[in-house]
Formats: sequence, structure tokens, C-alpha cells
Amino acid sequence: MAPYVDMGAWPTPSLKDLAAAGNLKSFTLAFVTSTGCKATWFNAYDPRTGWGREQIDALRAAGGDVKVSFGGASGTELGQACSTVDALFAEYDAVVKAYDLRYVDFDIEGTAVVDRAANDRRSAALARLQRAHPGLKVSLTLPVLPEGLTEDGVAVVRSARDAGVDLDLVNVMAMDYNRAGTDYGDNAVRAAQSTRDQLKALHPAKSDAALWKMTAVTPMLGENDDHGVFNQGDARQLVAFARQNHLGMLSFWEMTRDANACTGPLYKCTNVAQSPYEFSKLFAAYTG
Repeated sequence: MAPYVDMGAWPTPSLKDLAAAGNLKSFTLAFVTSTGCKATWFNAYDPRTGWGREQIDALRAAGGDVKVSFGGASGTELGQACSTVDALFAEYDAVVKAYDLRYVDFDIEGTAVVDRAANDRRSAALARLQRAHPGLKVSLTLPVLPEGLTEDGVAVVRSARDAGVDLDLVNVMAMDYNRAGTDYGDNAVRAAQSTRDQLKALHPAKSDAALWKMTAVTPMLGENDDHGVFNQGDARQLVAFARQNHLGMLSFWEMTRDANACTGPLYKCTNVAQSPYEFSKLFAAYTG
């Protein structure tokens, strides 16, 4: 379990407090974007200064860890902003060194997912990054439909494979389908199954168990942007499915929304009846 934390929320979330209250150990920190071809935390802070490092150190001291996520729905991912593999590698490498990262995530959506040139640059830079940091794990987080990744999403995974990136996870954003009457629990399960089948086509030599371990699912808690709802029953359904198939990871968007347990703007509220950290505790039951 490594749910997303919007590090741009105000006040800045306390990772140690979120972990203790939600019965969690690890988080995905969102998002590093770009100002020109320079890494930045949501266009506000320079990762090279180690912004937030004390929070990460405190979480690690308590037995947890983080992955840093590059990209997201807002701002420009570095793969699009940097015109050369060398420049792109330098930015990724700086962030990995600043936080002594063992895991990095790349949330590729919007215009980024269709930018084949940027995706190939990123793939080449990530292969180089893994050579520079042996053991560094990499995940791709991509939009999904119940039928699986889009054609462009499959192309992102194929690009990484062909560049020699050792992908730990393909994490699908099981949210915002924009389909009336859709069941968000059923469709999270369908999306995972469909993505696993697509990964089989890309990696035919991998076993079924290895393909499930490569599959991760990230729903949006409560009300989605399309006004569909992922509720507590859906969370239980997804956790049961993950246990049955031993998925590589479950995550969700996003911790402060779960902590706030409120009705209001979707950037900070789930708009469903819940207690604080209720979803976190449901998802924490999944241990692989």
C-alpha cells in the first residue's frame, strides 16, 4: 500500500501523522513537475534543496518509506519539458539523490500520454537511471478504462520495455470513466484484469503470478470528477480481489481527502459519508 499524498495541499500534510492515523507505512508523494527542464515540486519548491526531506526521514525512522511521483494531471512532466535524454536523466537523478529514493513513479496522463517522443526520451532516461542506481524500482501510472489501458498507454509501457526499463508496476488510475451508471468497484476489478491481459501480450514469457504482481490499481476515493462514486463497499471488493490475485500494489487518490472526511471541493473532500481515515484502514488490510 502506497496511497498518494498531495504534497501541495495546505497545510503541508504530515506524513508521520497520516501514517499513524491511517495504519499505513508508505506513501506516493505527488507531484514533481517541471519549470523549463528543471525538476520542481508542483512549481513551488526545488527538490535539490531536499524540501520535505525531514518528513521522509521521520517516516523511514518509523519503518515506512516513500516513492516520489513525477507528472500528474497538472503541470508538465519532465519528459516533455526536457529535449534530450541527458538533460532528462540529470533531473531524475538529482531527485533520486536528494531523497535517497528506492522507488520512483511516473504519472503519465493528459497530453503526456500521447507524446511518443517524450515517452521514448523518458524510457531511455529511466533505463539509464536504473543503471546508475542499481535496485531502483520504477512504476508507470496510467489512465485506464474497464477494457484496459488506452492504445497510447500501452505504447508507454512498450516504450519502457523496449528501452530496457525493469518496470516494477503498471499502476492504473481506476477513476473518472465518464460513463453513466458505472459501478466503480466492478470497473476497478475489470480494469485490473484487462491490464493484466495487456501486460501478458507485452511480456509473454512472464508467469501469471508475475503479471499480477506487475499490476497495481489506484481508485479515486468517494466522488470522482465525473460524479461517479467509489465507496467503502467498492474498497472492500477491490481489496478482496487484490488478495485473491496477489496484485503488486493498491493505492488511492488521495490521503488528505480521506483524512478530511468532508463534503466540499473534490480536491480536499470525498463527499461520501465516512469517518476520517476509513478508506486508509480498509486498504491497509491488503498486505500482498
